[in-house]
Amino acid sequence: MSNTHHYAENIIKKGKLGHKGKINMFDLNKIKFTPYEAEDVEKLKEYFYMRPNKSCDSAPLDSFIWRNYYKVQKCVIENECCMMMLEKEEGYAGCVPMCDEAKLPEYFKLQEKYFNEVLNSPFQIYLADEEGVEVLKNAGALDNYEVSEEEDLKDYLYEGEKLRTLAGKKLSKKRNHINKFKQLYEGRWEYRRLTKEDKLIMLAMLTSWKLNKDETSEGEGINENEESFDAMESLDAEILGVHDILNNDSVFENVRVGGIFIDGELKAFSIGNYNPREKMAIIDIEKADPEIPGLYQMINQQFLINEFPEAELVNREDDVGLQGLRKAKLSYYPSGYERKYMLKQKDFIAR
Repeated sequence: MSNTHHYAENIIKKGKLGHKGKINMFDLNKIKFTPYEAEDVEKLKEYFYMRPNKSCDSAPLDSFIWRNYYKVQKCVIENECCMMMLEKEEGYAGCVPMCDEAKLPEYFKLQEKYFNEVLNSPFQIYLADEEGVEVLKNAGALDNYEVSEEEDLKDYLYEGEKLRTLAGKKLSKKRNHINKFKQLYEGRWEYRRLTKEDKLIMLAMLTSWKLNKDETSEGEGINENEESFDAMESLDAEILGVHDILNNDSVFENVRVGGIFIDGELKAFSIGNYNPREKMAIIDIEKADPEIPGLYQMINQQFLINEFPEAELVNREDDVGLQGLRKAKLSYYPSGYERKYMLKQKDFIAR
């Protein structure tokens, strides 16, 4: 039995909140969730790296992009844990707490208590990362939870060097696309890092990309249960998130942004951030003119070469059940996946 298990077992069975006192004695009214704001991307980033986590949520940008869609809120406890909470029509949902791995079961149980006693709601978590779930399972913290994998929402992981070099027979088609692009646009294209001075041209390109998507997309995805869903709703929320990035210098300056220009005109850009604990690049946004052959392959490779030369791992997020996106991600031959889980409390009785 691990030390983490012994520590958590003591918390769960005896009701202790570490060195701070008992859970039952902890003043839950001191827990105040407030909206996740632009300044939190810089201010809270160290909490994201406190424990192992290879999901796209393991760095602060993803939560910011989706903050309005999911009404993301945060709460810092004792300067050693950051809790996150989402709110949609279906009700409240938590996130796996961001803290030292050894204290994860403790803060998980504290957030559960907050949901039960303050929100009068069962504790549930969407998109729980597999590293966090493993710790909580081993500690016995999930004994009264339904745990189910969210198949369509697993993140695709790749070896950084392979995506930068595209070496090997399997990736020969990608190299061919890039070589064809370079021949066709020789002397006419350039990659460069984008700054806040480039925001207007990024917005113009994003608008053009969205119009093209509206005209060509079926707007429907199919999940693992073969149920249809509105993919455009998610896309609209993502685009609003990009606007949020471009409208907040404090966020823009804390992420990595690059673009490809053809004849001086921006035709592709990508936005990402970096998890130093996992040595992992997270590609949050990637947009390119779909009419230009090889452009997506170019921005994919050039962004990693220029902005993430140190990344050993690359997280290119999930495919949200879109078959075309799934095919594209599989064509780069992922080295693995970061699986995500739904956690639902079973024993809650509303007051």
